Amino acid sequence: MTVRDVKEILGAQVISGEEFLNREAQTGCGSDMMSDVLAFVEEQCVLLTGLCNLQVIRTAEMMDVVCIVFVRGKRPDEAMIELANEREIPLLCTGHRMFTACGLLYQNGLRGGTSN
Repeated sequence: MTVRDVKEILGAQVISGEEFLNREAQTGCGSDMMSDVLAFVEEQCVLLTGLCNLQVIRTAEMMDVVCIVFVRGKRPDEAMIELANEREIPLLCTGHRMFTACGLLYQNGLRGGTSN
């Protein structure tokens, strides 16, 4: 599934990183706890979160996340957008709640990866 597919499935708005919409995602993860992301996320993952701080971008970079989707209409601030642009991480925003957004992506073929 590409980032563009994620955008279309969730009816999401691209905040930044439009040029990276053709990136392939292999798995998805929904979490507001970046410690869980560090522990369980696999490479080439779509990260769905309602957490809006710089740590989200830093964690995404460390874990080779292909894009970040902010749920519940949350929007990153300018510092987050700037850091994501520097790190070439696309940012998307959807009005869906996390459970719904994860379910829609799962229903369309994106899986959560292996369980530990």
